[in-house]
Amino acid sequence: MIRVLQRVVSAQRTSDGAGVTLYRSLGQSQFARLDPFLMLDEFGSERADEYIAGFPAHPHRGFQTVTYMLEGHMLHEDHLGNRGHLKSGGVQWMTAGRGIIHSEMPQQESGLMRGFQLWINLPAREKMCAAGYEDIDASRIPVAEIEGGCIKVIAGDFVDAAAPRSLRVSGPVAGVTTQPIFFDVTLQSTAEFRYGVPEGHSVYLYVYEGGLAARAESSLPAGLSRRQGGVLGPGDEVRLTAGAEGARFLLLAAAPIGEPVVQYGPFVMTTRAEIERAIADYQSGRLTA
Repeated sequence: MIRVLQRVVSAQRTSDGAGVTLYRSLGQSQFARLDPFLMLDEFGSERADEYIAGFPAHPHRGFQTVTYMLEGHMLHEDHLGNRGHLKSGGVQWMTAGRGIIHSEMPQQESGLMRGFQLWINLPAREKMCAAGYEDIDASRIPVAEIEGGCIKVIAGDFVDAAAPRSLRVSGPVAGVTTQPIFFDVTLQSTAEFRYGVPEGHSVYLYVYEGGLAARAESSLPAGLSRRQGGVLGPGDEVRLTAGAEGARFLLLAAAPIGEPVVQYGPFVMTTRAEIERAIADYQSGRLTA
């Protein structure tokens, strides 16, 4: 059964951190989420004044952040003394757990800074786990070559049963409860993409270059343009066709958690009392204790 487009989410220009310009699709409001995805931001500019101030030290609790750099160089630091250099093509997969205070600061004064940040919720039983993160260099992210395109497999498995020798490529991220799938897909003009996705997963598409064409017997009876996201309905297959200019898009999927979400800025818990505790812990210096 082909998953069909149910809802289009157009990214909105905004700013975050110390004034970084970005485009937010998921996370514009509590009604613009897709369990377990809380937020998806695209940042990208060649103007240093739109990114140079970065994201100074700030707290998180109760979820994971995934930062994926297309172009540029960011330095990540946290309260534990960890430092990570996130460069073009690399990923940082961070679990905030019970609490982390970190910063993300550009290490360039000019040139293109471009990438994404995704927030993924944690189930209640994991929200107070120990914080941690993994820096994944671009060289560790495998690429699956398909007819008319390629797929960077950051998390999950890409399986192409139609390949001459059944192709299976696994991403470096594993062991996450929500079983996330994170693909960066590039398609040439009018090329097709097919992928068998677990039936129970939520599925979200986000186009950041070109567009995906409307096609009968596909996931998109209406197309998706640049900076548009698409929530797909139930089924076990995603079937897409690139537009005349080709397409670059993210395919995100994960198992929904099905629990209440109570969010206050950088804290995401399941009850208001837990949020109040997170605020009190941060104010008293106990967030990361």
